[in-house]
Amino acid sequence: MPAISPAGATIDAVTHHVADVNGTRLHHVSAGTGGSPVLLVHGWPETWWAFHELIPLLARHHRVFAVDLRGFGDSAAATAGADQATYAEDLHQLIAHLGAGPVHLSCQDISGGTGFRLAAEHPADVLSLTAIETTLAGFGLEGLADVTRGGSWHVGFLGAPGVPELLLTGSERRMIADWAYPMMTAADGAVTGADLDEFVRTYARPGGWSGTSALYQAIFTDRGATRALAEAAPLTVPVLTVDSFSGSATEQAFRGVAASEVTSLRFPQVGHLVAQEAPQKLAAAVLGFWAGVDAG
Repeated sequence: MPAISPAGATIDAVTHHVADVNGTRLHHVSAGTGGSPVLLVHGWPETWWAFHELIPLLARHHRVFAVDLRGFGDSAAATAGADQATYAEDLHQLIAHLGAGPVHLSCQDISGGTGFRLAAEHPADVLSLTAIETTLAGFGLEGLADVTRGGSWHVGFLGAPGVPELLLTGSERRMIADWAYPMMTAADGAVTGADLDEFVRTYARPGGWSGTSALYQAIFTDRGATRALAEAAPLTVPVLTVDSFSGSATEQAFRGVAASEVTSLRFPQVGHLVAQEAPQKLAAAVLGFWAGVDAG
């Protein structure tokens, strides 16, 4: 798996790679040489860079991979028709490409549905699933678009076909740095100007909103598919849920789709972007959880 030169920000702990899988090209980073493998999957408005402080903490004990999803970061743009199943298949084929399976899978925010689908459809790929500040279509996710009941306007906005590309191209900094991060975070100073520069760089690339559009549209085109999958193939791997900003939404959703043991944690003093705001605390939580799973 040859390394490539990074297109943007990097840290000494990682090497950068690309993988041609499922008809797309995925950028990912790797770190660590021993222990069970870990795959970190970002949310919105993030890329692999959301884990740049977490990765060195995990790589002391595990082989760590962090991916830019299709249409995010330095991966190829998402094409028309990409849906939740597409993203789960991307990860399935990436794990095979890496020769890393099964992995401890960690997903946050909008990638929770992708992580659930991967673990449900390909349980042999997954040692455990950690769900951070996320929920699922059919289990409360649609409610986050209901502004009359405490939801946020951006969920429906980002899920409206063609609208993010039309209105946000050229305004990436205003959306990400000026609105999203101040609204979503609670830990002062945890996200720096340099961090925001890196996120803005990737969302400003051609096709930089394509992944956002695909995953948010999937909320409204699910039409019961996630609930049907949960009934047909409930999760059989150990699950850890981490909630902070969202109350108990993650725990409630994943207890609804798991036949396996679910461990739930709450970080009440942390905002929505847990990996960026509390990397030390999150590392301690997941390392302990993964150690228990590995011990069997």
